[in-house]
Amino acid sequence: MKENKQKERILILGGSGFIGQALYRELQSYYDVHGTYCSQIGMYADNQVYHHFCLEKHAVTLLLEKIRPTTIVFALKGPASLRLKALEKICEYVKVDSDRSVFLISSRNVFDAKTARPAYEDDIPLSISAEGKTNIALEKLVIETIPDQHTIVRLPLVLGINSPEIVHLRQCIRHHATFEIYPNLVVTAITIQQLQAQIHYMINRSFRGVFHPASENMIHHDELFREICEKIGDKTPIFKNVYSSNEDKFSALLSSKNKLPAPYCVSIEEVIQETALNETTTSLI
Repeated sequence: MKENKQKERILILGGSGFIGQALYRELQSYYDVHGTYCSQIGMYADNQVYHHFCLEKHAVTLLLEKIRPTTIVFALKGPASLRLKALEKICEYVKVDSDRSVFLISSRNVFDAKTARPAYEDDIPLSISAEGKTNIALEKLVIETIPDQHTIVRLPLVLGINSPEIVHLRQCIRHHATFEIYPNLVVTAITIQQLQAQIHYMINRSFRGVFHPASENMIHHDELFREICEKIGDKTPIFKNVYSSNEDKFSALLSSKNKLPAPYCVSIEEVIQETALNETTTSLI
């Protein structure tokens, strides 16, 4: 991938999380990348590009003044009010310089009150969950305050070796424990490796707007995890079917507007294949 001639400085807020760590690994060879951590002091204390930052204790303005990033990836977890306050300060920092931007990591849960069909980029978000409502507020903030300097990345179900779902699946297989699947839930998904490549491309090309980096086709939740298990090997967890309604519900993101070039598009079959291959490789190590 051809990068910008001038090395861009990127700050990943939430750099010690599952998504943040993956983005750091993907970007650090191409950009001047910095990350933050809060509680994992023993792991990051000696890392010169990881900075101790806790929403409850530290002011984000001091961190911005110290690092002077051109791109800020906002992948923080924590109290909603503190995330909003931090993002407000970040938007103030960004809007004074047209070369600065925010990549806001959002989620499919901004649509968790609208389950009759898949969601597209221009659909109006509506949520009933606390986290979904917080993500909607964060999205609204960047749209209104830095309309030409933001990229909203709404994540579908993200799979991968260290993803919460796959870690739980692996434990259930090992202990022959119960793993809940949802036969009436329709989803899209992506692997963490595919997501890394897509966000890298967006940053390199300075894409702006709302993006749904998800598989181009959908699958029922139960079929997804049954197929992954079939490809991993003979052992399976105890699958427990959970029904929340008699009709299909959608927790699926699709793209109709901001599509990436063909090499960055993925199918649900490719997601299953890559997830199973990674798990098989892990089991051999």
